[in-house]
Amino acid sequence: MGWFVYMVRCADDSLYTGVTTDVPRRVAEHNGEGRPGLGAKYTKARRPVTLVYQKRKKNRSYAQKEEALLKTLSRADKLKLVR
Repeated sequence: MGWFVYMVRCADDSLYTGVTTDVPRRVAEHNGEGRPGLGAKYTKARRPVTLVYQKRKKNRSYAQKEEALLKTLSRADKLKLVR
């Protein structure tokens, strides 16, 4: 298993960052697949989303710390990271 920090690009070209143990399942949820209501409110209005970045972390704590760090980056820096 393990935890991942991930970033998706939304249809409006914005970026959304989160953590999960199952990246494909979570991206599908963001796209409204599977059980209704499980995707993030932010991505619900910005579908479809596409996975642009993922990184495995040792545990949930490390994943959340990386998520917090990524959220502080400027858009330009995030785009450099996903290229």
